[in-house]
Amino acid sequence: MKQKWYMMALLGLLTTNLMAQEKKTFTLEDLNYGGYNYRNMIPENRYYTWWGDQLVRQDMEACYLVDPKTGKESTLLTLDTINDIIQGDEQNRIRHLYYIEFPYPDETIAKLMNGKQILLIDWKKKELLRTFDRDNVQAEEFCTASKMLATVKDHQLYISDGSQTTQLTTDGSREIVYGQSVHRDEFGITKGLFWSPDGRRLAFYRMDQSMVADYPQVDIFKREATYEPDKYPMAGETSHKVTVGIYDTETKQTLYLNAGDPTDRYFTNIAWAPDGKTIYMFELNRDQNDCRLVAYNAQNGEKDKELYRETHEKYVEPLHPITFLPWNQKEFILQSQRDGYNHLYIYNVEGKLIKQLTSGQFVVMDLVGFDTSKKQVIIATNEASPICRNYYAVDIKIGKRTPIDNQKGWHNAELSATGKYLIDNYSEPDTPRNISLLNTNAPNKIVNLLNAADPWEGYDIPEYVCGTIKADDGKTDLYYRMVKPTDFDPAKKYPTIVYVYGGPHAHNVQASWHYGSRGWETYMASKGYLLFILDNRGSENRGREFEQATFRQLGQVEMADQMRGIGYLKSLPYVDADRIGVHGWSFGGFMTITLMVNHPEVFKVGVAGGPVIDWKWYEVMYGERYMDTPQQNPEGYEKVSLLNKASSLKGKLQIISGYNDATVVPQHCLSFLAECIKVGTQPDFFVYPGEPHNMRGHQSTHLHERISQYFDDYLK
Repeated sequence: MKQKWYMMALLGLLTTNLMAQEKKTFTLEDLNYGGYNYRNMIPENRYYTWWGDQLVRQDMEACYLVDPKTGKESTLLTLDTINDIIQGDEQNRIRHLYYIEFPYPDETIAKLMNGKQILLIDWKKKELLRTFDRDNVQAEEFCTASKMLATVKDHQLYISDGSQTTQLTTDGSREIVYGQSVHRDEFGITKGLFWSPDGRRLAFYRMDQSMVADYPQVDIFKREATYEPDKYPMAGETSHKVTVGIYDTETKQTLYLNAGDPTDRYFTNIAWAPDGKTIYMFELNRDQNDCRLVAYNAQNGEKDKELYRETHEKYVEPLHPITFLPWNQKEFILQSQRDGYNHLYIYNVEGKLIKQLTSGQFVVMDLVGFDTSKKQVIIATNEASPICRNYYAVDIKIGKRTPIDNQKGWHNAELSATGKYLIDNYSEPDTPRNISLLNTNAPNKIVNLLNAADPWEGYDIPEYVCGTIKADDGKTDLYYRMVKPTDFDPAKKYPTIVYVYGGPHAHNVQASWHYGSRGWETYMASKGYLLFILDNRGSENRGREFEQATFRQLGQVEMADQMRGIGYLKSLPYVDADRIGVHGWSFGGFMTITLMVNHPEVFKVGVAGGPVIDWKWYEVMYGERYMDTPQQNPEGYEKVSLLNKASSLKGKLQIISGYNDATVVPQHCLSFLAECIKVGTQPDFFVYPGEPHNMRGHQSTHLHERISQYFDDYLK
């Protein structure tokens, strides 16, 4: 009997060892978003949209209604039904239903898109209601109320009701830009067309950038390379001028808001009053330290009143339009960091503060919408933890916050029309993806719709660790992520790569799957590296003091915090202090070179992608917010410029850039190379022809092969 037990145990041990030996190894084709096998390596997902308060699952061939009590599905409509109604040629057929929308809660009308058209279809009546041309448009905005589409095509602004198209402008060009995002997508701006709630009026941006200098981009893929310049306003130089127009579909007239001289001013966060007669806009001076909320009469363009003003010695950054309470057209919610964290305030249309709705040492990350039956606002915050994102219902009357989700992990949710339900797509460090249907009035009534399997099952997976260290100020907690090498042995010493971004409006560490780890980190861990990622002061979601610590000296506080991370790494017996590398892109590229030239004794190898070298070559809005102008802050610009540090480069540095980068223009890296030539240092350089700031498609896999190989050659 003992012999039989021994043989079975031996067989089990051999099987376990064999299974361990048979674990698969990752490739970049698995883990990079441009890789050929990437789609098979991300957690299963499902796509949902709301039809009023009815949840609809979108799929390739059909859409399904989801029972809110059981999660069971029934077919709503099929792709064949839609294409039978269209009866168009093959080119105009709808290929899938992943992007279908149901804009009218009480009507069987669907909004769909193909490559060249927007279609409104009544699937119950089997009627094609309206067709809009969207071929080669530069911008578009559909109005649910009027069923009209505003578009920008060939630089001109148009509106269409599906049968008749009206041209609103004639002077549009690359210098006169209509209906598109302005101020280089800063201040929360993502678009340039804004319909009034009743659909009568269309507000739009007009950006005159004729006075802005051209940056000389070149298209090398023509028989003879052609000049294709970008308008690029650099810090301290002449910027563009923006005005806001309003077109009235009933009077057929266009007027412009009388906001005064637009020179050196920013207009952002446009919002309409519920009755469509007043338009609201945040106005910011060029120094970005004086912000005002102003109301304008949409019928004549004249200024009505200034409702709110916020100033700060560093900067004020309006990122959100005001949001009116659905049950009170005289009151709205305004978001501000004025108490140190982004919170919600209720004002009336006379500019009187009614109350501060949320408060505390956490950030309101999103105002999702309203539960109209209970008069609650639904928000996302990091109240549970600085690295979490969770949802709460806030009672407007008393301010009480009621958690809706499980108060763990990283949640992304969409609210139904009345705010009764949330569709919640979330993950946790050890949970790839869950999708649940939540009831905002009964948080315990959870209907689970998906528990995604681990797509990495059977692979040799590293260990992901999250923790905190103190910032250079000795008091602030900074969150880090560590990815340990596969088959980690604490008795060994490992080459270590610090992955860094560190800039504003971004973070790296969060309580999602694997703590938000990038696929490249896992790939490098499988090759025997230890990866370390730290969110320094200056990054997002930690409050105003944390974010503004870097003011007028970008890279300095961030570097001090990152070096605290290095100190922690050196305290670990399994980190090889003689083999530490660093890699980052964009602001992270700037940080990579900053760390290498200021601490050449620490960093042996670095790869800097799309790096800012000198902030005087970066754009007006972002650069001047954090650094002021070169004229106002010459010492700061000089201090953080990497041109002055070229002679300090000791380790192996590879700089990589998109040849047609319109975000961090090539002047940055080329000027640094010129300085290195002067002083005799030897960085390596690689460029991607025709590519912008980030590499697209499978070129991203090529890029990460190159980055990985550089560390293999010089750090391993």
